[in-house]
Amino acid sequence: MQLNTVKIEKPDDTNFILGQTHFIKSVEDIHEALVTAVPGIKFGVAFCEASGKCLVRWSGTDAPMIELAKKNAAAIGAGHSFIIFLGDGFFPLNVLNTLKMVPEVCRIFCATANPTEVLLAESEQGRVNMGVIDGFSPKGIEDDVEIKWRKDFLRQIGYKAAGLKCSTGYCGRIVRLHLGKVSERWM
Repeated sequence: MQLNTVKIEKPDDTNFILGQTHFIKSVEDIHEALVTAVPGIKFGVAFCEASGKCLVRWSGTDAPMIELAKKNAAAIGAGHSFIIFLGDGFFPLNVLNTLKMVPEVCRIFCATANPTEVLLAESEQGRVNMGVIDGFSPKGIEDDVEIKWRKDFLRQIGYKAAGLKCSTGYCGRIVRLHLGKVSERWM
């Protein structure tokens, strides 16, 4: 058995999801789950079939994302693995729970835009995804300044409520990120 890594090839800011599933209909079911969860989503998905013709099966709504998915799935080549690339403005956070509910999906290895390497084991029979190296190792432990930065950042991009602090958390105005622009909405 040999161990090796495959680097995910993609533009720096492109988000992707890497997982494992177990059946050929996964491509269609994942496609349906994504377009139902986020209308208008741009993505490409590819799946490495592990029996029969052993092809890379694919689908999607955006040609560049489909090409990234096909290229990276073929490079990984681990049976029953799948990879989804999301177009600009679409994020794993918005589809992960829906994706986890697809009956064929067994596991998610990562959902990230970070530089990523896939750790593979290979035998005469085929390849298996052993896990991923997602991004870089920590350089320290956050202090109070970094905690404040993290909390402010999440509110700036609309993933946490911003405004006046009240007994139930934050209330008042909410900052939303929409099409790359930050706007405010009063509650």
